[in-house]
Amino acid sequence: MSISPANDDASEKPVEEQAWRPRTCLPDWGDAELPLPRPLGLKNLAGFIGPGIVMCGIQLAGGEWLLGAEITARYGGSLMWIAAIAILGQVFYNIECGRYTLYCGEPVFTGFMRARPGPRFWIGIFVLLSLGAFIPALSTTAATVIAALYLDRPPGPDDKALVNTLGYLLLGGVTLPILVGGKIYNMMQVVMTTKIVIVLGFCMLIGVTMVSAENWSNVFGGFFKIGNVPVVSGEDANGNGQLDAGEDFDRDGHLDGIEPYQLDLYGAVVPPAPEDDLDGDGYHDKNGTGFEDLDGDGRWDGENVDNVITALFGDNEMPLIFLAQIALLGAFAGFAGGGGLSNSTYSNYVRDKGWGVGGQVGAIPSAVGGREISLSHVGKVFPLTAENMVRWKAWWKYIITDQLLIWAPGCIMGMALPALLSIQFAPHSEMFGDPARPDYTQAIMTADGMRHAPGLSAGLQETLWVATLMIGLLVLLPSQMSIVEHVCRHWTDILWSGSRKVRDTMQPHEVRKIYYTILVLYVTWTFVGAYLFQTYGKPKLMVLVVANLSNIALGFTAFFILRNNLVYLPRQLRPRWINRIGICFCGFFYLGIAGLVFVQKQIPMLQEFLGLTDQ
Repeated sequence: MSISPANDDASEKPVEEQAWRPRTCLPDWGDAELPLPRPLGLKNLAGFIGPGIVMCGIQLAGGEWLLGAEITARYGGSLMWIAAIAILGQVFYNIECGRYTLYCGEPVFTGFMRARPGPRFWIGIFVLLSLGAFIPALSTTAATVIAALYLDRPPGPDDKALVNTLGYLLLGGVTLPILVGGKIYNMMQVVMTTKIVIVLGFCMLIGVTMVSAENWSNVFGGFFKIGNVPVVSGEDANGNGQLDAGEDFDRDGHLDGIEPYQLDLYGAVVPPAPEDDLDGDGYHDKNGTGFEDLDGDGRWDGENVDNVITALFGDNEMPLIFLAQIALLGAFAGFAGGGGLSNSTYSNYVRDKGWGVGGQVGAIPSAVGGREISLSHVGKVFPLTAENMVRWKAWWKYIITDQLLIWAPGCIMGMALPALLSIQFAPHSEMFGDPARPDYTQAIMTADGMRHAPGLSAGLQETLWVATLMIGLLVLLPSQMSIVEHVCRHWTDILWSGSRKVRDTMQPHEVRKIYYTILVLYVTWTFVGAYLFQTYGKPKLMVLVVANLSNIALGFTAFFILRNNLVYLPRQLRPRWINRIGICFCGFFYLGIAGLVFVQKQIPMLQEFLGLTDQ
């Protein structure tokens, strides 16, 4: 790879003092001197806390509050190891995003546009990988929480108009904070820091005072139970015919065996409706799927958890893995920490915080109060002098400390603490275990369980009902705001640097014109999208395809970021072998999950959609 000097004088400097400029599909970087960072410590707390806590606040979202809680309510803490593995992989992903931006001040999306065959090709690819952001699910779920507060009960089918109306109002309301603050990043930092402190503080308070030691052990011990998976197995593990401690998987107080079952085309075990079960055998007569409800509880008995590692090495027998839940587990892994393209935004926040060369490139200004802030179309790089290498190592400590002491522990607690509340209180809700409950009820199930928890006074039950719903809003609404901000930020960076017309015609202070134009278009679409999904429901095929794309996006961009850091950065700054292994693990992990979901869930659904299955 040749070095492209910025000017004639630069070509006369010693090689080690030239900035590294490989040929790319965008203009060359400019020149910069790497600024000297202030030392880490309490005196520099305000200058240090930033990207990690903002990302942690963004990623304490619907996945942790809804899906993570559903997983633990269903399986206890036995599958939390999946979240731990996912977060570990994302640590390496985030670190490599930070490495690129420290060096050149560009976010990784601009780096993606530098790769061959050029911006036009990659714009098309990232349109496909961004499809998951076009479903405004969190604001609709938050509308359910507000409706529950207004009605003082879980909303039902008759309250659909109220929930839909609130959903539309929230879609517009969540964008208001990012209109002010000077830099858009500044407002994101205020909102997300407040969210982290209040949400995790509330969960910790309830966890310490009201959650049993057994459930604490269940949840946090689950982070180390590597190999636990859902299996088809009865509850009588020791075969003594009695319900012993630890055998009551579904917490119904009965010793359950495996009820005869069959899966439908989507890989789900579902009870047949009376009109479908004409001969009363417990199965759908049309396609022979469903289960025989031997104990009459309306639920299929036979799902359990086992450890494939101990089963293979201890019993020398592979358990029957319940692959019907692979899509749920894939989504759980995707939501743990960040997921999809949201992790790549870490590089944007490193730039906007002013770390490394980011302080000399600029930031995206807000609509109000951001007139003096501008953003370069392309980044800048520094020569590898001895002084700059010392400064680089100091900035690198910022990234490592931010990830290992703030982001990763915050994500672990963001998964674990809401799970504590769910595993303790959700079973007290009438909606718990109800196969007919609407999809959105997970947003209010823990709060409803607190309202009916035995041993609490009526006043405390009502207080916890309201408080938990309010905390749910604080989780969901800023996260919907962050989705809007992510989409606008990514596509602003893509167009601001990748479009030659934009580079040639727009001045550095005009970047917010691009950002807020995209904002208006995206918010308009979310209203259309909300109408379509609220009116026509959520087609199962589309929802699972879009969810799987998030894991594909994270896995694909992991390898893309590694490639760019090995090609565009000078040899002395490239990732070491441990970082290369870590981000490759992240890529293989998420692409592997996406592959399993595709084979087990989406191929049968596509076959049915195309009419290729037997009727």
